[in-house]
Amino acid sequence: MPQERSWLFLFFISVVGVVAATAPSPAQIEAVKRDGAVDVTINGSLFTSYLTPTDWKFPYFWPVNGPASGESVTAEKGIDYPHHRSLYFGCDRVGGCNFWAGENETGQIRSLGPAVVESGTRVIIEDTCEWVCPGQGSLIRDRRLIGISAPNPNTRLMDFRFDFAFLQVTHIEKSNHSLFSAEVVPSLSVREGGTLVNANGERNEEGTFGKAAVWCDYSGERDGIREGLAIIQHPDNPDSPWPYFTRDYGFFSPTPLYWIEEDGLTVEAGAEIVLRFLVVVHKGGVDEIDLDAIYQDWIGKNLTP
Repeated sequence: MPQERSWLFLFFISVVGVVAATAPSPAQIEAVKRDGAVDVTINGSLFTSYLTPTDWKFPYFWPVNGPASGESVTAEKGIDYPHHRSLYFGCDRVGGCNFWAGENETGQIRSLGPAVVESGTRVIIEDTCEWVCPGQGSLIRDRRLIGISAPNPNTRLMDFRFDFAFLQVTHIEKSNHSLFSAEVVPSLSVREGGTLVNANGERNEEGTFGKAAVWCDYSGERDGIREGLAIIQHPDNPDSPWPYFTRDYGFFSPTPLYWIEEDGLTVEAGAEIVLRFLVVVHKGGVDEIDLDAIYQDWIGKNLTP
């Protein structure tokens, strides 16, 4: 009997050892600052860069590399609209200024300098940005946190939190150029055979434009590899979920501002608004990833350094 117990003990230890040896190690995610950018690598390969150019309207992320191809699923410059920039937050018609397109003299979202506040099994980047309107100074200050993780080899998560503080009374007009946005590369677009689908199962620009949905996903095939990018809205965003402004050429954006009253809205000085979004960069099409499960897991967590 003692020999039998000894044999069982050794067998148990050997099985545990095999399981531990075969269990995947957490991805190592690092961030390195350089002039005008923060580069984020996953297991030594570049995933994305947070770019803060002084000669552009706003900070943006590019590339946003797919987990299978290692190539960007987003376009640095929009094909039809070159003022689009990959993955970004901007807005036209704020306080009489334009924080979306045109010359910087019409308005600019200026980074005060990003910081890497966490690195290892995930990265958190923190930045403060001033929405500077010529002749009016800063209308808005936003503090943004971006958490980047890789829960498995086929998925990359980018968790965005924007804390907006309105420094002046600010009138915001109705606009289709507004808020959190992405444009995928042409090869993933509907025009070239890709798929745009929302959480309600509605498809392409015809089905998704102006429809409120928790998430919207773009995916397509390039060089035999299928990849995609989804934008998910947090339920705590005011009046969430917002309708999506979508285009078959590859652009999509959750925004309420295209559907507000014609005279717009006025936000009082001192008002504060928090917005959160989750970007999911994934291997395969939307049918190969459970975005609803990712959403449910995400909304139960806070993004804190």
